[in-house]
Amino acid sequence: MEKNAKIYVAGHRGMVGSAIVRKLKQLGYTNIITRGSKELDLRKQEDVFTFFSVEEPDYVFLAAAKVGGIYANNTYRAEFLYDNLVIEANIIHAAYMNKVKKLMFLGSSCIYPKMAPQPLKESYLLTGPLEYTNEPYAIAKIAGIKLCESYRLQYGCNYISVMPTNLYGPNDNYDLNNSHVLPALLRKFHTAKIENHPAVTIWGSGSPMREFLHVDDLADACMFLMEKYNDAELVNVGTGTDISIKDLAMLVKKVSGYTGKLEFDSSKPDGTPRKLMDVTKLHNLGWKHRISLEEGITSVYKEVEQMEFA
Repeated sequence: MEKNAKIYVAGHRGMVGSAIVRKLKQLGYTNIITRGSKELDLRKQEDVFTFFSVEEPDYVFLAAAKVGGIYANNTYRAEFLYDNLVIEANIIHAAYMNKVKKLMFLGSSCIYPKMAPQPLKESYLLTGPLEYTNEPYAIAKIAGIKLCESYRLQYGCNYISVMPTNLYGPNDNYDLNNSHVLPALLRKFHTAKIENHPAVTIWGSGSPMREFLHVDDLADACMFLMEKYNDAELVNVGTGTDISIKDLAMLVKKVSGYTGKLEFDSSKPDGTPRKLMDVTKLHNLGWKHRISLEEGITSVYKEVEQMEFA
């Protein structure tokens, strides 16, 4: 990307979009276009088309999405499917109509079948049933991948798809009903510490295995791929290592300094038993993550300590 290129980051206020904006600025890109949801509702096709025709961006990072954890995905199934479908369809088609040079679509590791072999290779897409609790979100993200593939095949568009593993970092969502597991744990342990709770309750059995990537590492990978990768197949972005939810809880407990007990509520769903990305392709391209899990959680917890939770 040219340093003076006009770059549109869709979803710039979210965790991923804000990390991409930070990385762009760090690398010296100054012509960055952003719009908040009150200024531009990405679900409204006419508004999105008008925005693209007026702004004419050269490059697009499609990081806008309705996101949430197990509870939110399973409860608001229609919203997660509809909102994400129309957001990605509007932006991808507008990019095509306005001759965007390159677009990156940000997906999710939940696109892979629930019982797919581990680690998850890019080729496992659409080889089995999805995890039911987040199926609507996953289907929307799969549709986004296929939109990028199809616009490439029919129109020759340079649209690429990137599938991050579980993310954490600045601008994460700490709502206990709608957040992912790591921010939920950070909030729970922090609250338990300052309020002297005797125990912290963890959803599920603690046995599922999960992989976690700091969002600043993801942003770095996105820049790398935007410069180096131009093929049709999606690319996994992760660390290549995972940890059990129980061990993750123990790590958050250590970082937070909480001294109470851990209790596991097995009445709550575990979700997918294991979800580890195969990052061989990304490593072969020349990129590897830099931020260790303990280092990343420590830096994030310093921010959590400054927050006020209702």
